[in-house]
Amino acid sequence: MEHVPLTRRNCYFEAVSGSTGPTGSQASLREANSARIVDAVKRYGHITQVELAAATGLSPATVSNIVKSLQVQGVVHTQNTVRSGRRAQMVTLARATGLAVGTYIGRRALHVIVADATQEAIAEQVLPLPVDHRVDTTLDRAAMLVMELTEGLGAQLSELIGIGVALPAPVDPGTQRVAVRGLMRDWDQVDVRDVLSRRLDRQVVVDNDANAGAVAEARYGGLRGVSSGVYVRASYQTGAGIILDGHLHRGPHGTAGEIGHTQVSPQGPICRCGARGCLNTVVGADALIDLLRISRGPLSLRDLITFANEGDPGCRQVLADAGSIIGGVVADLATWSDLERIVVGGELVEAGDVFLGPMRDTVTGRPLLATSEITLLPSSLGERTEALGAFALAMDAFGQHYTTKESS
Repeated sequence: MEHVPLTRRNCYFEAVSGSTGPTGSQASLREANSARIVDAVKRYGHITQVELAAATGLSPATVSNIVKSLQVQGVVHTQNTVRSGRRAQMVTLARATGLAVGTYIGRRALHVIVADATQEAIAEQVLPLPVDHRVDTTLDRAAMLVMELTEGLGAQLSELIGIGVALPAPVDPGTQRVAVRGLMRDWDQVDVRDVLSRRLDRQVVVDNDANAGAVAEARYGGLRGVSSGVYVRASYQTGAGIILDGHLHRGPHGTAGEIGHTQVSPQGPICRCGARGCLNTVVGADALIDLLRISRGPLSLRDLITFANEGDPGCRQVLADAGSIIGGVVADLATWSDLERIVVGGELVEAGDVFLGPMRDTVTGRPLLATSEITLLPSSLGERTEALGAFALAMDAFGQHYTTKESS
């Protein structure tokens, strides 16, 4: 007989019924329903029983009975909580041993999170990166940081399920390499997945940062429970991760959502992509800072946001204009894709309504969108969004291989 490895799902099946049973039997149906519930809890990390019923299509009574059985077996843990002003039962996985890593290699920072199947970050660190940071040095830092955080938990690299990496450039879904030359100098010549896999001896999945952000928001943030929505990352550059009919839309070449390369100024400067007047050339960090060079002198993006929050009229005007311009592009995106919700993250969101107000007004000012009840809100996940999304991508890609501790 062929050996079947003990996976988390196998463990759950055996714990619930003690038998796989014939197809169509009551035991088999219960196993299948239990697996659906466990998969949903693993996917969302923390989820109420009411939300479980919606996510799995099972009746609330069935969910309640199976959750009780899984709790007795030690597979899940429940606790009282409040959702929308009502008492609810929150369900999480119990005794998760599998660890995964989410790594966000941004334009100016490296963010690494180590978490388990409950999606609780149990170790994380952020390191600043220089402008146009070198690929070899940055990947060395990323690998060392993963090793340090793992060792700090008293764990071995061999215990990692896998590693997710988010990059600030479009990523080809097939090769998982930077899909467009020139957007990250020298990075498009390097197979990041292969380099980190060899250095850490772990499986690695690579995707675009806005895509990772959209996954994080759909699992843990403002896009949770939304069928079609978008995560807009407004930072040193602008990009979007698109959720359509409950699925991340990458496109065949990984360039879906690259709104930073939408032309907004036909006579504008040449973008890194080679086109003229892209959104990134108008609202990217360098462009925004250049607008204030005469009145304020040399600034960083952080300075611009800080001064705006302190009431500087010039800085506030620059960010308000940026919000309106980005809002116009996002409104176009929302018009053709019929979105329910827009979640905005990235550094520019730290300016609050100075930036978000004009962006929201531009989106809702479109006649078709004004009556669609579309909502625009800031990310609740903050600077962790992309790293959490990379973690979720690693769990999706490799999570089926990990196991739980045996019941005591």
